[in-house]
Amino acid sequence: MEEAVSDHGPVEAAYLEAVSAFAQAAGIDRLEIREPSITGFVHFGAQPVVEEHGLGGLFPADLRGYHDGAQVSLAAALELVRVMLREQGAWCRLEERDAFTVHVGWDQYVYVGSDRPCTDAVARTRELGLFAEPVEASPYAAEPEVKDAADEAFWTSVRTELATRQGLLLEETPVVNASRWHRLTEENLDAVRAGLRPRAVLTVWPDLRPDVDAVLNALPSEWHIEFVWESKDGTIREVTVDETRYRELAALAAHARAARALSLYADERNPLLHAVLPDSDGVLRARW
Repeated sequence: MEEAVSDHGPVEAAYLEAVSAFAQAAGIDRLEIREPSITGFVHFGAQPVVEEHGLGGLFPADLRGYHDGAQVSLAAALELVRVMLREQGAWCRLEERDAFTVHVGWDQYVYVGSDRPCTDAVARTRELGLFAEPVEASPYAAEPEVKDAADEAFWTSVRTELATRQGLLLEETPVVNASRWHRLTEENLDAVRAGLRPRAVLTVWPDLRPDVDAVLNALPSEWHIEFVWESKDGTIREVTVDETRYRELAALAAHARAARALSLYADERNPLLHAVLPDSDGVLRARW
């Protein structure tokens, strides 16, 4: 029985060579990143997360370029497969429309789909000592939720909320578990909008509250919350904590300009607006 973790050696190399053989047989030299994520508050992998979620050297520290729809070379895609096999913290689907897919699952299972037979690649996989078995479909195929597009009607709603509230908090999520936060005003809305990353999920919340002590004092006694605060230099940060870390949280927010606590429970997590950025042609292709 194979180990359920990567050996970081010959078995891992065999997996990568097998994926490469299938890609070459299908005529694929580039793949598209779909639904990228990094490890968040909870990590279910059998191996510890590494610095930069294993993406160092592939993408900048701010993960620019690691987003839904980003095209990467086959060589870069194979490195992403390596990161996923090692459970270093990043995960994504790698696809070329309906022609080719690579999905990495639990226990070192890799699912490769192609619109071609790839008979030689199957044979090569078995020569490498791996078990190539046909399946109807990948169990990791996307099951997208129906989301609204962040179209002009969405931005009109944002402006309407701004006119009433004078300020809003925008959560931009281009990568699962890697949100960027923006305090919106009527004056900076266009600039913030221009800098949003492709296909990001956009969630609009009421603005941060300037009375940070009141926010801290109102935290629930037994609950996980997402705490968002603006530091003195204007940087907006967030951390997920439970009641055991409230004292540490108070220290983190000691000099904060403003803050807000957001529940992590779905029935209490009620944003003002929620939508996904369409592509430049107005078509919503993200499958979050």
